Amino acid sequence: MKLDKWIAVLFLLLSLIYGYTAFTYELLPFELNTSFKPNTMPMALSVLGIIIAFVLIFAPKTAAEDGGAEGNIDVSNLGQYKLGQAAALLLAMVLYALALRPVGFLASTALFLAGGSFILGERRYLVMIPIALIGALSIWYLVQEMLGIFLRPWPWFIG
Repeated sequence: MKLDKWIAVLFLLLSLIYGYTAFTYELLPFELNTSFKPNTMPMALSVLGIIIAFVLIFAPKTAAEDGGAEGNIDVSNLGQYKLGQAAALLLAMVLYALALRPVGFLASTALFLAGGSFILGERRYLVMIPIALIGALSIWYLVQEMLGIFLRPWPWFIG
């Protein structure tokens, strides 16, 4: 089996586990009659992930797979891929998750967005920093004010 099929099988397994936890999530009594429950989006994402994984697993071979190596991952030449960028982005995601409470949502999200764009190669700081700040403020406003979900915007020592 090709590497892309194995990745699709792994994606299917993760979607099934995510779906199981979403469908068995116990709701609080006041959440039972709401139209949008805390597990509504995870259930939809898991079903969508399962559908996409099945499409990838059972998709017929393309012309590039039959004749050439174009579009396939060459495991013998992993050095040609940007694995350093991928690892740096994964590390940035972990650091972002760890920094959310002590640093606050606004600062950690702005730092993550600016740092992620820096990792991906953006070097125009006059574009990168304002976009990261606008993005962090917009996400905070939508989640806090529109959805009514509390996000601690400031670091722990401010309040």
